[in-house]
Amino acid sequence: SLAPRAPLAPYSRAFSTSTGCRSTFNVQDGSDFQDRVVNNPKPVVVDFHAQWCGPCKILGPRLEKMVAKQEGKVLMAKVDIDDHTDLAIEYEVSAVPTVLAMKNGDVVDKFVGIKDEDQLEAFLKKLIGA
Repeated sequence: SLAPRAPLAPYSRAFSTSTGCRSTFNVQDGSDFQDRVVNNPKPVVVDFHAQWCGPCKILGPRLEKMVAKQEGKVLMAKVDIDDHTDLAIEYEVSAVPTVLAMKNGDVVDKFVGIKDEDQLEAFLKKLIGA
């Protein structure tokens, strides 16, 4: 028999060093997306990314840091387009990184590509209504 192993978190963020980042989560499947993004009372930033995407590796941690600074006023969902092609198609993601701002299940804003911290902060403040 195999020795019991500690369960591994699916798709653990190998490239992120931030700790205690509960405002960020990886989307597991369509119903998870529905529950935690579409039906969420809080605004959610959705980061459509891919493992092979260089700019995504820069934007992801930068966006996570900016979301964490909002102290729970906004959440961040990470969607790997290779794992969730259906969601990428549904939300018309044609390039990565694509970031959607969602409020009450509706896409209220979006951008494609890398943004600097000032631009990300403005994007988040607009979403939160700050």
